[in-house]
Amino acid sequence: MTEPADHPLVSAVKPLVDAMGAELLAPERAADDDVVLAWEGEDVIAVRLPQLSDSLDHILAAMERRHGMPLSDLDRKTKQSVVRTLEARGAFSVRHGVETVAGALGVSRFTVYNYLNRENGAKGE
Repeated sequence: MTEPADHPLVSAVKPLVDAMGAELLAPERAADDDVVLAWEGEDVIAVRLPQLSDSLDHILAAMERRHGMPLSDLDRKTKQSVVRTLEARGAFSVRHGVETVAGALGVSRFTVYNYLNRENGAKGE
């Protein structure tokens, strides 16, 4: 990649790009779906957004890093919190999202649905 790594725009957006699991590209390599970022009228960098399914894997990996252990090793209360966070981030709108999350948490799909129903039931009270 030939992006100007020392450009202030690149420095500013890189933490966000990394957190999303996106990719930085030189502007001339940008495809139609990429986002080209300009600074003072000049194209500086392009951002290739990840596919939604890739984003979920990236989010799960980030959550493991944050907790310092595999998600499957977390206690039930923490797993419920993880499910709430993932729901807020749209994880369950991704095809096979429940299955992917269940696998990462080491629980059944039924358990994930129970966590979701419990949270949604609590919101309705």
